[in-house]
Amino acid sequence: MGKVFIVGAGPGDLDLITVKGLNCIKCADVILYDRLINKELLLHAKKGAELIFVGKIPGFHQNKQEIINQQLVEYAKRGKIVTRLKGGDPFIFGRGAEEAQTLAEHGIPFEIVPGITSGIAAPAYAGIPVTHRDFSSSFAIITGHTKPGNDDTIQWKNLALGVDTLVIYMGVRQLPNISNQLIKAGRSPHTPVAMIYWGTTNVQKTITGTLETIEDIAASEKMKNPSMIIIGEVVRLRENIQWFEQTLEPYDPLPVIG
Repeated sequence: MGKVFIVGAGPGDLDLITVKGLNCIKCADVILYDRLINKELLLHAKKGAELIFVGKIPGFHQNKQEIINQQLVEYAKRGKIVTRLKGGDPFIFGRGAEEAQTLAEHGIPFEIVPGITSGIAAPAYAGIPVTHRDFSSSFAIITGHTKPGNDDTIQWKNLALGVDTLVIYMGVRQLPNISNQLIKAGRSPHTPVAMIYWGTTNVQKTITGTLETIEDIAASEKMKNPSMIIIGEVVRLRENIQWFEQTLEPYDPLPVIG
């Protein structure tokens, strides 16, 4: 029997993977990796390691989750050390728990290796803290893309009035609905909003606006996935403490892996 390591690869910056995560890449016989990982991490794989792309492209899921789960089981049963390399953190909208459940059901040994999630790292690289003594004592991590049939499960009223900073993943297509729901639930239309494209990478781009203006600004700037949406007064701090983007030089976008 082999073993599976479910590893968070971090948000994109090559240096933001954990030491343990990097060690899991180095020791693996098989690496199953997602679309948004930094491909340079794969250069640390040992000679002869099998590298398998299992990423999902928005709107076109080339690899269904059930197939990925079965691959993990099959390779481990062959005695392989398997590293399942996932962008960000495997337990934050990464389906790592679903993979762990499958492994547990089949009696496969596994470990979870947390990673730095984009919801914290991307705003940090944009000069936006998710908490601050003067502006935010709470933050919530929210998915902007829910499972079909679950579109009404997000508690917009509670989020609008009860949480200082909202961090939204996979919300680009839902931006108009997100803004409308929050305003309808009582959040001020003048609440600052930031969108951060491919945060922590050399193509990071940040735009800012308010709940009532961000839709038009995002359209004019042609913002697309992968982008994080940050909503709250902490966005105002970017004006003074942004640091990363001003250091960037022109750079070609990271290629889609697969």
